[in-house]
Amino acid sequence: MTITGEILERHGLTTGEYQRIVDALHREPTLTELGIFSVMWSEHCSYKSSRVHLKTLPTTGPRVLQGPGENAGAVDIGDGLAAVFKIESHNHPSFIEPYQGAATGVGGIIRDIFTMGARPIALLNSLRFGPLDDPLVRRTFSGVVGGIAGYGNSIGIPTVGGEVAFDESYTGNPLVNVFCLGIAAHEEIIKGVASGVGNPVYYVGAKTGRDGIHGATMASAEFDERSAEKRPAVQVGDPFMEKLLLEACLEVMKSDALIGIQDMGAAGLTCSTSEMGSRGGAGVEIDVSLVPQRETGMTPYEIMLSESQERMLMVVKRGREAEVERIFEKWDLHAVRVGEVTTDGKLRVRNHGDVVAEIPNRSLTDDAPVYRRPMAEPAYIKEAQQLSLAALGKPPAATEVFTRLLASPTIASKRWVYRQYDHMVRTNTLVLPGMGAGVVRVKGTTRALAMSVDCNGRFVYLDPYAGAQLAVAEAARNVACAGGLPIGATNCLNFGNPEKPEIMWQFAKAVEGMGAACRALDIPITGGNVSLYNETDGRAVLPTPVNRSTSLAAAST
Repeated sequence: MTITGEILERHGLTTGEYQRIVDALHREPTLTELGIFSVMWSEHCSYKSSRVHLKTLPTTGPRVLQGPGENAGAVDIGDGLAAVFKIESHNHPSFIEPYQGAATGVGGIIRDIFTMGARPIALLNSLRFGPLDDPLVRRTFSGVVGGIAGYGNSIGIPTVGGEVAFDESYTGNPLVNVFCLGIAAHEEIIKGVASGVGNPVYYVGAKTGRDGIHGATMASAEFDERSAEKRPAVQVGDPFMEKLLLEACLEVMKSDALIGIQDMGAAGLTCSTSEMGSRGGAGVEIDVSLVPQRETGMTPYEIMLSESQERMLMVVKRGREAEVERIFEKWDLHAVRVGEVTTDGKLRVRNHGDVVAEIPNRSLTDDAPVYRRPMAEPAYIKEAQQLSLAALGKPPAATEVFTRLLASPTIASKRWVYRQYDHMVRTNTLVLPGMGAGVVRVKGTTRALAMSVDCNGRFVYLDPYAGAQLAVAEAARNVACAGGLPIGATNCLNFGNPEKPEIMWQFAKAVEGMGAACRALDIPITGGNVSLYNETDGRAVLPTPVNRSTSLAAAST
């Protein structure tokens, strides 16, 4: 098959990146291999524009048990326990299909937590929308809140706090960031590695369909008038299936039969196989014909790139297969051996025995492209930072100003939102939504955890460095006001197109400011998420590193 420029564009690859693929394989790729490279080298999976800046963040500290590079970060909270936490974005899917986009964002972040061996106990979210007088915005707003509530309430994990803000820049590109925290014993933390030659590789959970194909690629591009056509790239969630998967996985983890496990999130089976192999310095060989499928006639390309929800990949100790299969059978879930660990460091994909893809794991992960993109201070900055009180004229009466402020959707009560969330399930919630930081107790101990997500995109727009510092400081203050000591942070960095020097400058300055604030407050960052290309028809959202500069706290109850 001839790889044309149109095919490369559809896969989000440049001609230069295609040449790197040819060099890595020492031959032309098959279509399945091209698809695998396209999702693994997408901005969403590879962080190719942000990695050089993220390396400057403080990620270590006496409490850090797991920093960046795994499914989630973890910090010591005493009593031999760890808080495992992370935040992720589901911005693009939530614009195309608000309910399912937000719901599957919740499902994905929950899987990231229990993949580490932790039981999830709390959810937060950070949401951004355009003005509510726009019918499209109201539809998106209602759908997103409904999706978060529908998934979180059904699986039985409380949403204990969050934030909602509105600005014109988010009209065509809402931000939907979801945070999850779980608890695990130090010795029970599991990592996403594949090791041990001959150890079986198991596919567990729901069947694979055609939903979500090229979801990671879609999330690495701007929106335009044809974005609605990308609806098939949005996954469909099933919280009841996820609850079964959660319980089954945690039970297997306690059996000592597990080597490693990873969620099939962005890039699906492709990401889990290649990343587990790369982390373990091993190869993974699978046969896609063995993968449970809910649609007929699926090709290897579709199976490898599908982002169907509620699926996990496991590496099991050889000889323990029957034990693992019995556990999943008890929970009425698929547990199918689809391959094994090899020594050659390659991802090898077969279909009924025939090899359809063979790629060095490192080419997909560690050796993915890394760009130091051009940066330039935006032209608007100097003018935006000027303030003339005289130009504002005589202010209205204080009572009128106060009333207008209270009527602003960003300031007004968010009761309509959080009343849709079950915040008391599991009976751990100590501080209700709308009262500051979310606070949950850690059962069996005298400890509690406080958590907050915060950012003011207008501040970051006016001064990315200082604005990002303020986001960190606000989250830390909310935690402190709840009586806790901030001990860890995660972040979700929402920006526009990094190929524009002005956007890249905003991003770099914000990361620099975030790092400075975390060092000053002695708060290590254990991981997070970068969401770029948040633009519609060339207009970017306000730079919003919400983020998650989310801080946590350990305190006596």
